[in-house]
Amino acid sequence: MSTEHQKGEVRKIQFSGKSSYMLALPKKWVEEMGLGAGDSVAVEKQGDSSLIVTPRVGKMAIGRSEAIIEVSSRNKTDSIVRQLISIYLLGYSTIQIKAREGPLTSMQRDAVKEATRRHLIGTEIIADSREGITLQVLLSYPELSVKNVLKRMFLISESMHRDAVRALAKGDKDTAAAVTKSDDEVDRFSLYAIRQLNMAVQNDFILREIELKNRRDCLDYRLIIKSVERVADHATKVAEGVLRIDGEISQQVLDKVVTMSEYAVGLFEEAGLALFKGDYQAADEVVENAKGAAGMQEDILNAIAKSKETETGQVLPVVVEDIRRTAEYAADIAEVVINMNTEGTMKATEDGALVKAA
Repeated sequence: MSTEHQKGEVRKIQFSGKSSYMLALPKKWVEEMGLGAGDSVAVEKQGDSSLIVTPRVGKMAIGRSEAIIEVSSRNKTDSIVRQLISIYLLGYSTIQIKAREGPLTSMQRDAVKEATRRHLIGTEIIADSREGITLQVLLSYPELSVKNVLKRMFLISESMHRDAVRALAKGDKDTAAAVTKSDDEVDRFSLYAIRQLNMAVQNDFILREIELKNRRDCLDYRLIIKSVERVADHATKVAEGVLRIDGEISQQVLDKVVTMSEYAVGLFEEAGLALFKGDYQAADEVVENAKGAAGMQEDILNAIAKSKETETGQVLPVVVEDIRRTAEYAADIAEVVINMNTEGTMKATEDGALVKAA
């Protein structure tokens, strides 16, 4: 007989031979997972204190199946889009937007289609009528893992930052306008990655499919995704500043801004490399070096104050602030990388305690 425990059921391990032990699983659990006699499961040691039993591929339901949003003609389009994105993030594979009474309005239908196109990666409209729209998420987890999504987000954000500052240096408003449109792409990848992480927290099979080690990684990656998204936001603000500047910028000030920009985006790149390599030391250096951005900002602000170009005097300090924030978010990412890799820099003592390796 099993005994109820605070976190589940307590079962005794039975000796099964020279090299094996047996553990009986509760019948209810097995049936709830859609398993039966003869099915295979994977058993994995997790850390030093737990074992994870996971059904093999094909025997486990992935995510939630279907969600329905019922709307009336009184529902505002922004509210419908917010509901749609929230349900997408929860991991549903099919989402229906149905009219509660009468047809959907043309504005409601256009809003759903535009939101699907702009925000929901891997989602297609598979049915479209006056009574409703049905969306299907088609992209599978291994095709676009969280790490692959993050790599693309890093590359796009770096490109946005460099293009925005290049537009500032050349007075190129067309390039600046193009940068502002690139932010949507970063936001799309961000939503898709958050969807994956939300599902992985609840499902160990998905956790392994997207190549994460444990559920704690989900929180760490969520923090990193937000920081990368903010770097893209600040690149957009730099580009918007370029669009507002009408006067000339002195070459001395411009050279300082470009130098600070390269410094900040370089830290951002190094933080990304430290993340994907699991490099504790490189991440630590990013955190330390990011402190230099504040001094560079102060130097530029002093140069702006001394210059005679008053038309740019209000916009340019804001642009410089956005560049400094990029360095700060690089440091935030690096701090998360440090936390993710601290154990790898430690060694065990004879009594089992961990100490920081020299």
